[in-house]
Amino acid sequence: MAFELYSDVILTRDISEHGLSAGDVGTVVERHVVPGASEEGYSVEFFDMTGSTVAVVTVPANALRLPTQADRPTVRALTA
Repeated sequence: MAFELYSDVILTRDISEHGLSAGDVGTVVERHVVPGASEEGYSVEFFDMTGSTVAVVTVPANALRLPTQADRPTVRALTA
């Protein structure tokens, strides 16, 4: 699936090295080829609730999905 630039997407897997969990919402900021992968990849920017960037990560398309009407925003606090 192709995702449009600047669209919201939902992460479908944890990326613990960046403190991201499946279900986190991010914004697509770039589309490109992921080295070693046979599908498109995307750079996605994730923000906290104050608008500060938490991480910008590159993931394959299969690590993302579009939001649906069944999705609801939630809040989780980071643990130290």
